[in-house]
Amino acid sequence: MVDLATRLDADTREVEGFDPQPWLPAEAPLAMPRQSLEVAPRAPIDPLPTSPETVSRRRWTLLVATLALSTLALIAPVVTCARFGFTALEVFGLVCLAGLLTAMSCWFTSACMGLWVLATDREQQDLAFAARPDVPMSRTAILMPVYNEDADSSFARLAHLDASLARLGASGAFDFFVLSDTNKSTAAAHETAVYVSQRARFASRLFYRRRVANTEHKAGNLGDWVRRFGAAYEQMVVLDADSTMAGETVLRLVDAMEINPRIGLIQTTPTIIKASTLFARVSQFSVRLYGRVAAAGLAWWTGSDSSYWGHNAIIRTRAFAECAGLPILPGIKPFGGNVLSHDVVEAAMLRRAGWAVHVTAALDGSCEETPPTITDFIRREHRWCQGNLQHLKLVGAAGLHPMSRLQLVLGCAAYLASPLWLASLATGLAIQLSYPIDWGSWWYVLNPEFTPFTLASLFAALLLIGPKIMGAALVMSRPGELRAFGGATQLTKGVLSEIAVSAILAPILMVANTKAVLQILRGQDAGWQVQQRDADGLVFADALKSMRWQIVVGLCFVIALAFRPDLSMFFVPIVLPLLASPWIAMWTSRRRAGDAFAARGWMIIPEEDGSVAVAALPPARPGTEPARRPVAQPA
Repeated sequence: MVDLATRLDADTREVEGFDPQPWLPAEAPLAMPRQSLEVAPRAPIDPLPTSPETVSRRRWTLLVATLALSTLALIAPVVTCARFGFTALEVFGLVCLAGLLTAMSCWFTSACMGLWVLATDREQQDLAFAARPDVPMSRTAILMPVYNEDADSSFARLAHLDASLARLGASGAFDFFVLSDTNKSTAAAHETAVYVSQRARFASRLFYRRRVANTEHKAGNLGDWVRRFGAAYEQMVVLDADSTMAGETVLRLVDAMEINPRIGLIQTTPTIIKASTLFARVSQFSVRLYGRVAAAGLAWWTGSDSSYWGHNAIIRTRAFAECAGLPILPGIKPFGGNVLSHDVVEAAMLRRAGWAVHVTAALDGSCEETPPTITDFIRREHRWCQGNLQHLKLVGAAGLHPMSRLQLVLGCAAYLASPLWLASLATGLAIQLSYPIDWGSWWYVLNPEFTPFTLASLFAALLLIGPKIMGAALVMSRPGELRAFGGATQLTKGVLSEIAVSAILAPILMVANTKAVLQILRGQDAGWQVQQRDADGLVFADALKSMRWQIVVGLCFVIALAFRPDLSMFFVPIVLPLLASPWIAMWTSRRRAGDAFAARGWMIIPEEDGSVAVAALPPARPGTEPARRPVAQPA
């Protein structure tokens, strides 16, 4: 038997003389011009075939329900403040609260729509997927951009998908590309070594390309591939380095693209797998249980004018090349330069040019992984925050569909919600400092006059918890799915423990996102850092350094509460996590903590082994099943 050292030496010798470029296919250039923000391309004026007939009614329902909920939540604080006349501080607090509650009401209403869609099996009503699709007639490229990643894990994810397609007899219709932006020599050498060892094992063709300069990051990486090879492929499936999909899911996506020639993009709803730390397990459980409710709601009211999350999606290559070339934003970073959160912008440009863009919650078998620690998560969120705030420059771009503009705004709102929440808390406390101590306010639940923001805060908590309850209720209504989650008792324990840990983490993330927004507004560029995919624990020095702003904000609240100690009960859920944030970061970053929760049956998902589950699709409703075309093997 050849030992490991001998095998590694052989791989090294092979890599030393290896040039990856000859292992690329013949180039098939496709022009991808940069798009203008001032001039919109000409688009077909006829309605999209996959646009729901009732989509306008759905959007009016969303608008009316959002305004009704946010108005209801604001009644108590507005009436309370109006009794003695509004002060400038109260007006500011009410404005912050109104912005926060409106965004939360919109997300809550969208989740309610998603629950109704899933509970009534309507997730395929607008975009029907074949339960057993034909072998594709067109060719599809599966693209995985990588940037200083663990090459063994990334290629293993692709190998899983390749094996799945081979089992289905569809390997000949797909080519795999690993598109490397890696700039560390050791990581690049290992990528090449893994490629050399894997390429002969794939049933489909496997290619590897490494760019010398990673201009425009991931968007530039994909754009380079489109310009060099895009003309040879009708579709491209875009993955992240930590994501994978089931072969059945990919075939259904290709089938839908071939049947619906006006669709430019279909975005799946990825679930999270292989969580090991407690922090990752919280994300995994919440996305698995609640994420599809949110996605189904979004798909329902956006229809063919939906969005793109940058991975686990299929895109029509020529449409993408013709109309999704990103502009360089005027000005300097962080608001100028390359578009960081490119995905939403690319979807908006596809829709602007007359292509349908869909999100679907009807397909399983789409998975990704998540940062293992809260500090890794915060670093990634900082970049996403900058990218979403960049979209403020794009909201007014010529020719964008109103739904695309709304989704750009909602992306900004997701990060502006944190400073609005913090400002509401600080303002409410500042208002109360002008009043004398009232020890009766310890019983503030029975004394709604404790603060004009008390009832609004409780209402906001219900809006936050509501989608979680909806996700649990959906599983409870499906016996087979409930058994996969371990039964009602285990599911209930998981929901309660996820709510508890998320409530502890929420103030920490509130301060982190507020800090990110302030730094970006001050002109600080977040950059594009290597993502940490695996970890086990944080040392105290690193945790303390990363959580110093949380401690500062917590101490500021403590100082203010020293003048109104009767308000302490209300602020304990906020202040204690902030003061304990370094220890919370260390605790949630440990695999042992995640294993302890799993051992007690808390936050368990059906795919605990990291498998990619594929559930059978429900039969299409009569009249919605598309006509199947003749089966033909790709050349």
